[in-house]
Amino acid sequence: MIADRYRARADAFEAKIAQVREDQWDNPSPCAKWTARGVVDHIIDMHGVMLGRQIPRTDSPLADFREARRQVEAALGSDRAKSEVSTPGGPMTLEDHIDQVVSDDLVLHGWDLARATGQDETIPAADVERLWAAATSVPPELMERFRTPGAFGPGIEVYGAEVPVPEDAPLQDRLLGYVGRDPLSKTV
Repeated sequence: MIADRYRARADAFEAKIAQVREDQWDNPSPCAKWTARGVVDHIIDMHGVMLGRQIPRTDSPLADFREARRQVEAALGSDRAKSEVSTPGGPMTLEDHIDQVVSDDLVLHGWDLARATGQDETIPAADVERLWAAATSVPPELMERFRTPGAFGPGIEVYGAEVPVPEDAPLQDRLLGYVGRDPLSKTV
């Protein structure tokens, strides 16, 4: 299940990378400090964090993501997937860590990349519901830490400040606002 969820999300993210035109890589993203390329670089970096190593880089964001993905899928398909790893949230299996961090990042940062490059921003309903349930179940004191830049290490910000979104807005918009994106703004 975890490997299948990762694979589906990686397929969607890879398709978005493949649609980015060369002149769009420097477009600003909803993540204030990153361009479209910065979003992809972050995803690749997080794949490396999950595996405890750096992912080699080329001049091709698509090729680099494919290599990162290959390595994560290999780990998910190995005995290593069930091994315990140390995480900021406490010990868990490697596959759970991948599922809760990089796999979820593919969804949210997929939206960022789509917004930055004018692609379809629709997040699959099942992912929206799962991420909404996960985000809103975080205790307030931990959510405050998630929203504090650097709380989990230099340069790491899990969520931004909540962006107000009408209570009757679609769940995708409410999720995005909750994790610090402005889904109602059409500019980045």
